[in-house]
Amino acid sequence: MKKISVLILFILNKLNVYITTSTNKYIILKNTGWLFADKIIRMGIGLLVGVWVARYLGPTQFGQINYAIAFVGLFGAISGLGLNGIVVRDIVREPKVADEILGTSFLLQLLSSLLTVLLVLASINIINKNDEYTFKIVAITSVVLIFKSTEVVKYWFESQVKSQYTVWIENGVFIFISAIKVLMILSKATLMTFVCINVVESLLVAIGLILIFNAKGGSVYNWRVHIARAKKLLVDSWPLMLASISIMIYMRIDQIMLGQMLGDNAVGLYTAATRLSEIWYFIPITIAASLSPSIIKYRLENVGLYEKRLQSLFNFMMMLSGGLALFISLISPSIIKILYGDSYLAASNVLSIHIWTSIFVFSGVVSSQWFIAENLQKLSFYRTLVGAVSNVVINLLLIPRYGIYGAAWATLFSQALASVLFNGIGSSSRGVFRMQIRALFFVDVYKMLKGAVNR
Repeated sequence: MKKISVLILFILNKLNVYITTSTNKYIILKNTGWLFADKIIRMGIGLLVGVWVARYLGPTQFGQINYAIAFVGLFGAISGLGLNGIVVRDIVREPKVADEILGTSFLLQLLSSLLTVLLVLASINIINKNDEYTFKIVAITSVVLIFKSTEVVKYWFESQVKSQYTVWIENGVFIFISAIKVLMILSKATLMTFVCINVVESLLVAIGLILIFNAKGGSVYNWRVHIARAKKLLVDSWPLMLASISIMIYMRIDQIMLGQMLGDNAVGLYTAATRLSEIWYFIPITIAASLSPSIIKYRLENVGLYEKRLQSLFNFMMMLSGGLALFISLISPSIIKILYGDSYLAASNVLSIHIWTSIFVFSGVVSSQWFIAENLQKLSFYRTLVGAVSNVVINLLLIPRYGIYGAAWATLFSQALASVLFNGIGSSSRGVFRMQIRALFFVDVYKMLKGAVNR
């Protein structure tokens, strides 16, 4: 973790990305380092074990389990109610009533999760009326939603810039479950066993989060529920919830549509590629999670410097994602063959297309923090709704003709539209659109290089 933190410090200092005073830099750096360590461990072990599971199950069974995960994921945003950023923001603004915020948001998410599970079961029964096996897989997978209500504990640690504690819990459980999966492969376990172990992982994480919260100064017994607070949270969060639903639609609808139109084998191939593309999304999410409290504070203290730092952050994300996309797309056939084997070779072209969505995802994550800081959650919803609708439409047009490659192009186009292009339409979001365009065309990087040459 220390080496990761030093590397982050060097990069961010060079790019002038920090958004806080020097007093808080170390705290943010340490928190970001822990989050990066968490994701890197997950990426390494998860990729190794995940690839092994994919090889063991084969494209068809691998497609079945991922169809269920994608289907439940479409409804996951409903259970979360879009409270993540709002809870962090409110705790930063009103630390004295943190127990009220946590208790109220936990109850809201728990009730929402229970209702969402019923909605998932009703929906899969309608869509796959005669497929009892798929219904069973989806039903078991949906239980994960209930345990996720304990994630309000993570919001509290984020607000305190102390994410290392949740990293301990999640990584510990993840490593343990990964070891169990290896034993399951060696003992030739059934597909249903792999479905169940995912639920066990969520349960253990939920228990661990509560225990670490109580051990580090908090207490769930002090949580309070307040009706007025619930109304305020819902009023502020519903646009983000709808935005999250839209995000999940254009992130996962391709797998659902491939499953319905082409079958489980297509889902397996497509998922193998997108897993390698999406594992990099932890980079902007991790940085944004650590900087979020400071972005909110700086917006109130110094708007000019706040915008300058955001531009630097957009530039950093663009350089990182652009280099990553170029590298992965060039070696995608070799990556797929080495990791998944010959039975997944058709996924290489999907990877070479889908990896370019990272450019717009990285930029979109930073702009989402801007929307929260500017209290423009409704606009955030509208842009993701446009992205979701466009993804469905483009998938309908391209999948019948181009199969899994059409689904990859649909995701790329819809991400570009939702994350960047939509921001240029309305006057209130045109400022962040200009930042994104400057980063996309490397305007500031060009000026920096030109200045260095002319010296």
